[in-house]
Amino acid sequence: MILQERIAILSKLGEYLFNNDPELLLIKERAYRENQWFAPEFIEIAIESIVANFLKKDKLDMWLDHYQIEPQNDTPKSIGIIMAGNIPLVGFHDLLCVFISGNNAVIKTSSKDEILIKHLVKKMYDWNITIQNEISFADRLNGCDAYIATGSNNSSRYFESYFGKYPNILRKNRTSVAVLTGNESIQELAALADDAMLFFGLGCRNITQILVPENYDFIPFLNALKKYDGLMEYHKYKNNFDYHLALLIMGGKYYMNNETVILTENISPFSPVSQIHYQFYKKREDLATMFNNNESIQCIVGHDYIPFGEAQKPSLGQYADGVDTLAFLQRLKN
Repeated sequence: MILQERIAILSKLGEYLFNNDPELLLIKERAYRENQWFAPEFIEIAIESIVANFLKKDKLDMWLDHYQIEPQNDTPKSIGIIMAGNIPLVGFHDLLCVFISGNNAVIKTSSKDEILIKHLVKKMYDWNITIQNEISFADRLNGCDAYIATGSNNSSRYFESYFGKYPNILRKNRTSVAVLTGNESIQELAALADDAMLFFGLGCRNITQILVPENYDFIPFLNALKKYDGLMEYHKYKNNFDYHLALLIMGGKYYMNNETVILTENISPFSPVSQIHYQFYKKREDLATMFNNNESIQCIVGHDYIPFGEAQKPSLGQYADGVDTLAFLQRLKN
């Protein structure tokens, strides 16, 4: 396939997802049945973001203008992709990069998120049978030319051991933070609530810690978070809330909550499900020290940073861990 054919296939995939075909509805129901963290509304949001930001022809063209991708890749490499499963279709961008570059993707899905991604690839097969030679699935990724693997800090050690001798992108645990000044509008705090609570807070772009000035008034933010009261209807989320609230009470630690989300002071940017950490800063200048060389931070939301409400809407050129996946794939040709 030449580059324009690949773009056409991806655009067609976007149209398929947008039109919500009856077959797709059944697939989404099945994905939720097999993973209760994939709430129906969150599957919809993940798909809407992919369609709007990844699968529009004009956006694909603009993105590719920054690279020198030949119309046809005459020497395709085999790229092993190990996908995470924390939020719906989290590994789709890696697949898109490999496919658009003309290389061959060999995918090991997470057991938590294999229904959706396998269905999308099947639709691509239906439209062009030759894609079966370019995208495949495997339980073991042996003999690939390069690897892209996403997982936890523990699994990254395994990745390094097995794939370290090959060209690779190996990703560890990451999370995101927000910088607040106390001057945020009600609308901005509502958007921040989305950044924090979409996907139950399980994504690396979810806000799990807020940095606030001393004497910050938390009430407006707690009120904004009330829009996610419905999460308590999901037993997995409610169990986390009850458990972590009990730990804080038994530990005699100070906390605030709105009966859905818990706020507690903690210097760690990583917080458990149902909880958001906060940390105080004295001067804006102090923030640089907090962020410098912190490889755990995926993105920062706030005034002068990523706008509120945009954390979960990355563009094609906003790469995980800041590593340009498409440039990495292009270098493999040399």
